[in-house]
Parts: sequence; structure tokens; C-alpha cells
Amino acid sequence: MTAPLVSTAWLARHLGDADLLVLDASWRMPADAGDVRADYAARHVPGAVFFDIDAIADRASDLPHMLPSPQEFATAMRRLGVATHSRVVAYDSAGVFSAPRAWWSLRAMGHERVSVLDGGLPKWIAEGRPVEQGWREAVHGDFRAAPRRELVRDLAAVRRALERGDEQLVDARAAPRFRGEAPEPRSGLRPGHMPGALNLPWTSLVQADGTLAPPSLLEKAFEAAGVGLDRPIVATCGSGLSACILALALACLGEPDAAVYDGSWSEWAGRADCAVATGA
Repeated sequence: MTAPLVSTAWLARHLGDADLLVLDASWRMPADAGDVRADYAARHVPGAVFFDIDAIADRASDLPHMLPSPQEFATAMRRLGVATHSRVVAYDSAGVFSAPRAWWSLRAMGHERVSVLDGGLPKWIAEGRPVEQGWREAVHGDFRAAPRRELVRDLAAVRRALERGDEQLVDARAAPRFRGEAPEPRSGLRPGHMPGALNLPWTSLVQADGTLAPPSLLEKAFEAAGVGLDRPIVATCGSGLSACILALALACLGEPDAAVYDGSWSEWAGRADCAVATGA
């Protein structure tokens, strides 16, 4: 298995490799100010192309950045220059936040040679490494999608998992949102969580400098949340983005096949036929 995480030093050594493709997968919450596309144009890792999480999505869905069809995803990846042999490294402008979504998406579509840059663009810049400006268009690649359905869960599968108790639903949202004590950032969503879900805020897995916590601390975080690493795990969150941080952390712990509920709370809490719990 390709290492799920690479260091800035590793990326600096390999920037000139013919098979390397770097993706800037920066993203912001809807209420946050700024334009990640403009940020990319202002400065990015040399050679990086922009992976637009909201655009590389199912346009027919009213849910945020749902995985598109394999054909649509493959077309988007070919336009970004991803080839069947590409060694892909995704990063973001927060450290480790949205890049895991690109990492998971590529893996869900069958591309295993993909990693996340630990510490992302902030660490890269803090170390004085080079950046470039402008908008880069890549030479088209020959990416072909081969979906790994086991890495994705839909609403029906999550309902079955909760009924049977054969998979652990782990919610990456902040604890006040999970308990129903804080409003959701997206309008129209009920507060609370799926009955039977566990809570492990993604911020517990990322250190102050934006890097992913070391394995020993990741293990402690999962243990403290009551999550058993010896049982199947489905990660969920607000919109299927920070859930991918949980999936990345699990891959770093030798558990690469955790699934992500793509619709997450945006889907579940928006439906009157889905039960909602509050409290711890």
C-alpha cells in the first residue's frame, strides 16, 4: 500500500519525478470568507494543479460535494493530468483538513498511489520551500476509474449498519454539534447525531501545527472515543469531508479500508424519516 501520508521533505525530494502529480485540494466551510481558487492562483506548490472539491462532485445532487459518477470523476482526473501510473500527493491550505477528501475520492475510484502531504501548504511555506503563482493547466492523463464500493456508504447502508450493530459509525464533527448543543453550519439541518454513533472530533487527530498526530496519539484518540480498531468502521461528519480525516488516520494505523458515509449529516439530518439523538 502506498504510504497514506508523506512529509514535506519527501515531496521536496520528489517534485521533479516524472510520475508525480501534486493536487491542491484546499477548501473552506461555506460560511468562511475567502476564495480557495484565488488562493491557489496566488501561491501553490510548484507544479500543483487545483482539485476543486465542490466542482468534482455529483451536480445532480442537492447534497454538498457528493462523489460524482465514475465516468465524471475519470474525466475530471484526466483533465487534471492524473494517469493510471501517477503518484499523487494532495495537500491543502489548512494543514490536514480537506486534502484527505481528495485522497479518499481517488482511492474510492480505484487509484491507490495517492498520499496526503502532512502539514500541507502551511508547513511547506514555513520551511521556506518554493511556491509558484498563476493557474496551471495539466497535460491530460489517462485515468480510468475502478470504483471500490466498499469504501463508500450510502443512506441505506448506514441504516442497516445502525440496525445490525455490525459497523461502528464514528462522527468527526465537533462535540457540541454531535450533542445537539450547537447549530449546524448548513441551514435546515436538525442538531444532534445518528442514534448509536460515536463521536471523535477530527480536531483530536490533528496537531496545532496542522500535521496529523503520530500513531500512538491516534490510537489513544480512537480508544478514548470508544472506537474498536478491530471492528469495521464507517466515518461520517457534516458533509463527508472531515470524515476522510478519520479514514486517513485509520490508514496510518494500518486500517486502510474504513468506509465514509458520503452524504453524512447533510443527508441524514435533512430527512424527516431519519432518527436523531442528542446528548452524549
